[in-house]
Amino acid sequence: MSGLPSGRAFDDALHEECGVFGIFGHDDAGALTVLGLHALQHRGQEAAGIVTFDGSQFIAERHPGLVGDAFGKNSNHAAKLKGSFAIGHNRYSTTGGSVIRNIQPMFADLTGGGIAIAHNGNLTNARALRADLVREGAIFQSTSDTEVIIHLTARSAYGPIVDRLIDALKQVEGAYSLVALTSKKLIGVRDPFGVRPLVLGDLDGAPILASETCALDIIGARFVRDVQPGEMVVATADGIESYRPFAPKPHRFCVFEYIYFARPDSTVEGRNVYDARKNIGEELAHESPVDADMVIPVPDSGVPAALGYSQASGIPFELGIIRNHYVGRTFIEPSDRIRHLGVRLKHNPNRAKLKGKRVVLVDDSIVRGTTSKKIVEMVRDAGATEVHFRIASPPTTHSCFYGVDTPNKEDLLAHRMTVEEMQRFINADSLAFISMDGLYRAMGAVKRNARAPQFCDACFSGDYPIEPSDANGGRKDQLSLLAEFA
Repeated sequence: MSGLPSGRAFDDALHEECGVFGIFGHDDAGALTVLGLHALQHRGQEAAGIVTFDGSQFIAERHPGLVGDAFGKNSNHAAKLKGSFAIGHNRYSTTGGSVIRNIQPMFADLTGGGIAIAHNGNLTNARALRADLVREGAIFQSTSDTEVIIHLTARSAYGPIVDRLIDALKQVEGAYSLVALTSKKLIGVRDPFGVRPLVLGDLDGAPILASETCALDIIGARFVRDVQPGEMVVATADGIESYRPFAPKPHRFCVFEYIYFARPDSTVEGRNVYDARKNIGEELAHESPVDADMVIPVPDSGVPAALGYSQASGIPFELGIIRNHYVGRTFIEPSDRIRHLGVRLKHNPNRAKLKGKRVVLVDDSIVRGTTSKKIVEMVRDAGATEVHFRIASPPTTHSCFYGVDTPNKEDLLAHRMTVEEMQRFINADSLAFISMDGLYRAMGAVKRNARAPQFCDACFSGDYPIEPSDANGGRKDQLSLLAEFA
């Protein structure tokens, strides 16, 4: 995407937009939301925000940085979050940039009371909707597409807040899982295609909404069920109600949640993420075997797939690369002279294991290819005699418009090169990706149904289940809207 925040132009990984969490009717709602966001930290590291309701007023604390920085023991922000209702959000910006005013949850006073909304995903027609709203006199305080939902809700002619939110969401296109908070309700919604995850839990009778089950585990909550695609759940003092306000659509859950985004200890749509990744590694070993001395993961995301590859192939698993977990996103702003050392801030070779060995490297994906090239070089410099790269996803050839921060299509290595050309580019002795059907087999399907794919796999296939309306004619960052509407 254009308009990348400082340092992101050199980032060679895919990033989820955010994680959401909500709890209704618990005396420790604010503190529990901090813990829930901590469990969901992997889904967004740029900012964290929480809004609570204390019975008389909404209280908002929204801050840049990690959850521990914003709400840890060295901060007094968490202590301000009084009340028994709360929602929270971890942000990694895919639209709107990483400025403070885009930190969620977003809050507005509407006719009938206040509402706070936190959103995971991307609206694919947000630019068009925003243009219409601005022409009609709407004043935006952010460049986030979440604010579009708030404006549409505010302008709805319906009375009850649930009906107004439904009216707003019927006008949007795209992928979203969102939580909303009013003075009397906690609301959760998934888009009709179910692209992004949202689960329902319970803690001592208090309903919980979260992006993943790992956020339930950290607070000792019970998993109840997944919120279904196109479903709205509403928690009040009287209990939980379920609505199905949208026309049914084919289920197209994001398969990359299993490959990379979700935490390995989460269970998403009935599948344990760790097991899914091991299954992918096993399929990869069957499809692309190689004679080697050891299988090593590119940590941390490559570990389960590498274990699966090792077990299926009989080649020993070793930790040939060690990751430094204490490197922050803004650890250093490197000069051009030392920028080439960037990959070593996070990864270092285990030379004693690598010297003289034929190595199978397993990673989750190749994006721009710059990191993969440096890792191959690093492993060779450590003494490996052969380096074979195996990728636990098909080639990433298309941009995602549904809440994943992918580069422009032209910057994706697999869009510009064949597998053989990519192999030469990263200087590997061999390179292989899992096939699309192999990925689907790992997910429990016989193969991909080309007429009705069981998942959203648009980043591999270009088969977009939701029309990326705003992208027609070229993808633009929503920051450009400020200039367009000036």
